[in-house]
Amino acid sequence: MGDPELIVITHNPQKMVSNLQGRSVILDAHCVLVEGREIDIEVQKANDDNHQKRVRYNGAVLTANITEPGTKFEKVPDVCVIFISRFDMFKDGLSLYHVDRVIRENGRVVDNGFEEIYVNAAVNDGTDVAELMEVFISENVYNNEKFPLTSAGKHRYRETEEGQNVMCEIVEKIKLEAKQEGRAEERYSAITKLLNNNFDEETIIALGYTLDEIKAAEKDKQKES
Repeated sequence: MGDPELIVITHNPQKMVSNLQGRSVILDAHCVLVEGREIDIEVQKANDDNHQKRVRYNGAVLTANITEPGTKFEKVPDVCVIFISRFDMFKDGLSLYHVDRVIRENGRVVDNGFEEIYVNAAVNDGTDVAELMEVFISENVYNNEKFPLTSAGKHRYRETEEGQNVMCEIVEKIKLEAKQEGRAEERYSAITKLLNNNFDEETIIALGYTLDEIKAAEKDKQKES
């Protein structure tokens, strides 16, 4: 946020990732920047949970999911979670917060490759970020000269038949993935138990599971060990 040189090379909305126990998390948007940093973008309307812990959890799951077994800690990918909300998380009257790790004794910022950024649409502090949030949430803002691509995209998805059809498809996809998520967790748990009891791949496949599911469970088991 606030970086005009930022370049996104891949983006994947509603990406599903799993932790070592098989619990799935659906990231609202997963992006990879040109320098290799992995970004999880989360969007939240209601202030109904401990969202700082949500950020911490999602960042940890994404880090584990994209890190190959045996990777040296120096090579663990950098991860950033951007949390966008309608409410001011910290109630300090800012539209943008960068949360850093700080040494208490001297105030020095130290970096471990994990970054937290909080953006909200509740505060208009006159910044570009606040103006961008206004484009997102205001009903009739479709032609902001500072953010022409965002304005055009909003107009397409909200005001054209083509865009509305795309949004309907996305909603249906999310509903389907939500149903499949529960089934996937059950299957993952069953495969993990079979592997822990020394069943081989051929036997597990014969029980109705796929090789891809087995490989995913085996990969997570290797990470855990």
